[in-house]
Amino acid sequence: MLVLTDPQRRQRLLARTPVSAVWGIGRRLGRRLNDMEIETALDLAQTDYRLIRKRFSVVQERVVRELNGESCLPLETRLEPRQQIIHSRSFGEPVASLVAVRQAVSDFTARAAESMRAEGLSAGAISVYLRTAPVGKPQQLFPHSARATLSPATTDTRVMVRHAMEMVSALWQAGYRYGKAGVMLTDLGPAGREQVTLFREDDNAEKGKALMAVMDTINRSGKGKVWLAGRGVNQAARCVWAMRRAHLSPAYTTRWNDLPRAR
Repeated sequence: MLVLTDPQRRQRLLARTPVSAVWGIGRRLGRRLNDMEIETALDLAQTDYRLIRKRFSVVQERVVRELNGESCLPLETRLEPRQQIIHSRSFGEPVASLVAVRQAVSDFTARAAESMRAEGLSAGAISVYLRTAPVGKPQQLFPHSARATLSPATTDTRVMVRHAMEMVSALWQAGYRYGKAGVMLTDLGPAGREQVTLFREDDNAEKGKALMAVMDTINRSGKGKVWLAGRGVNQAARCVWAMRRAHLSPAYTTRWNDLPRAR
């Protein structure tokens, strides 16, 4: 633990800290401060904050105030609940096949639902949007979207995919090439709030929760991947709408094949 209640000790440490190492400054802004003969965190703390605000912005002014012991950013002790979860991707190439778009939206819905369950939430509504690809003429670039209410709220990917597929069928227009699609889950609340109404039969909601828990456990374990068939079982067909990853950065810390080799 580092205690900086002693003003003299605090100043000694600030004098030993390069200004570019101060949170919120960085190397690029640090070089501009160096041109003003501000080399250390102590130099910055002793600079008139009004000058810093005039030359830079209110963000840097707050940094100066913080260095002088003035709290400008309140401590957040509780995270605000999420309002929405979005999963969207641009396709690797323009897609003119309804089957391919349905597979993509099914995959995006499943990924959004998995993220939602990981946070202990359920969704009360789902939205889907499709956007045409800006390729060639006279094709017109336009987005189409639709929204469906999930009543009762659900954590079941199957329920959300079913609604998403209905919306895709309603939004689809033959003759256009689509370049992007997305899914948004809204009306989020704590999981467990789902309640079957008096006018609706129980559709095995508890079994659905158990199934989703098993799928999430398997997918997180790294031992295999389980998904709904709507995403497609043919890898070659999936490559039509999957993102291009030719320029993906190497995963040096998680993939053996990406480790650099010295010769």
